[in-house]
Amino acid sequence: MADQQTFFDHITEGNTFKGEAITLGAAMLDGETITNALVKVPLKTMNRHGLIAGATGTGKTKTLQVLAENLSEKGIPVLLMDMKGDLSGIAQPSPGHAKIDERHEKIGIPFEAKKFPVEILSLSEQKGVRMRATVSEFGPVLLSRILDLSDTQSGIVSVIFKYCDDNKLPLLDLKDFKKILQYATEEGKDELAKDYGRISSASTGAILRKVVELEQQGGDLFFGEKSFDTDDLLRIDENGFGYINILRLTDIQDRPKLFSTFMLSLLAEIYATFPEQGDTGRPELIIFIDEAHLIFKEASKALLNQIESIVKLIRSKGVGLYFVTQNPTDVPDEVLSQLGLKVQHALRAFTAKDRKAIKLTAENYPISNYYKTDEVLTSLGIGEALVSALNEKGIPTPLAATLLRAPMSRMDILEDTELEELTGHSKLIKKYNETIDRESAYELLNEKIELADQEEAREKARREKEAVERSSTRSSGSRRRRTTQNPLVKTLTSPTVIRSVLGILGKMMR
Repeated sequence: MADQQTFFDHITEGNTFKGEAITLGAAMLDGETITNALVKVPLKTMNRHGLIAGATGTGKTKTLQVLAENLSEKGIPVLLMDMKGDLSGIAQPSPGHAKIDERHEKIGIPFEAKKFPVEILSLSEQKGVRMRATVSEFGPVLLSRILDLSDTQSGIVSVIFKYCDDNKLPLLDLKDFKKILQYATEEGKDELAKDYGRISSASTGAILRKVVELEQQGGDLFFGEKSFDTDDLLRIDENGFGYINILRLTDIQDRPKLFSTFMLSLLAEIYATFPEQGDTGRPELIIFIDEAHLIFKEASKALLNQIESIVKLIRSKGVGLYFVTQNPTDVPDEVLSQLGLKVQHALRAFTAKDRKAIKLTAENYPISNYYKTDEVLTSLGIGEALVSALNEKGIPTPLAATLLRAPMSRMDILEDTELEELTGHSKLIKKYNETIDRESAYELLNEKIELADQEEAREKARREKEAVERSSTRSSGSRRRRTTQNPLVKTLTSPTVIRSVLGILGKMMR
């Protein structure tokens, strides 16, 4: 058995930082909690991203809740992706429990029940602040990657965006985008071919099918106005607590295309609009992505590359991304390698594949003289986890099997009446929940087509009128020709000739 004092000194020294830090719990040795051997995460490195992993029922959601609460308490706003709908209780204080007090006594820190400022967000018709974005804000490159288009199809999307920019046709929702796709190969094909090159109807048809697929997953709800301003994720309440923005996603678990579309657009917008932060010692925003495998599920290689690029770059904006999933193998290696904080709850070894995954997971953690990592991974209890963070110099902290602290807020969902009250006091709902359908590409193109049809009808009527007039002229000429007598007939039938002929005949008869 390792010496507890040596272990205590090892953990304490590795978790002592100059700046602010969040306490996650106390380290454990040989299954026993070492009181006051506190395991911490420095705020300075929380923009280096992280992973919370573990089998179902091991406490991942509660760990996410603890991190979100402590960040909020230190004035750092948080965005939570709530896939299961069990995080809204953060808006109410914990009722407390004897087992919670017992846990905190072992850890060595007092338990205090608190509630936190919460904003409920939604991508659909659920209660909460509606989050939307316009097609134009996506741009041709991001939209093409989301739709998983070929190079040729992506080129067509770029041409269409250019045409809309040049002709002041706003692309706000999918209805606008579908209309311009149809226009490009029907009524407007000659116009576009003249200035931008001919566009294949087969290609626009393929793009249109991808758009319809996105629509069927609820994309028509997400695209439109009023666009959500990412600065509204950075609010601080009157007590100096950062807002915990909870995006309820319980109704889109079976629509990974919509989820990945939203996530990628949000991260791209944050990266484009947030200023470079520099070395301020604390993050601007932390985003927790629950059920993170949904982002990577069915994602194309182009989409994965985009996500990997954003993960690498967005930390310079002071934004940390934390992926919550059952198994670290759910996250691509290129993303996993960028994650500084790892909180690994228990894994279950039911099959040979599970045992192989556990060995691979163990290799992602620093070597420790106190643990056989692969064995610890299968023996952790509920609310316990292996923790490894980065210190303020970017060096991994000592690996620690940790008894995690309990959430300060309620570990349950809000009642309907509580949710009604929370959303009823929201300032953002008043700002974003009115649907706006202003004049955009769809209406302008319909008007253009209608004017073209009217012009064509007038031109057709003019041509028909001219044709009738020409036909009438020809008919009049024919009648005139028919009524003009032959000169010989006219001479022979003249009165003079007739009188002469009659005179000759009279003489002959005598």
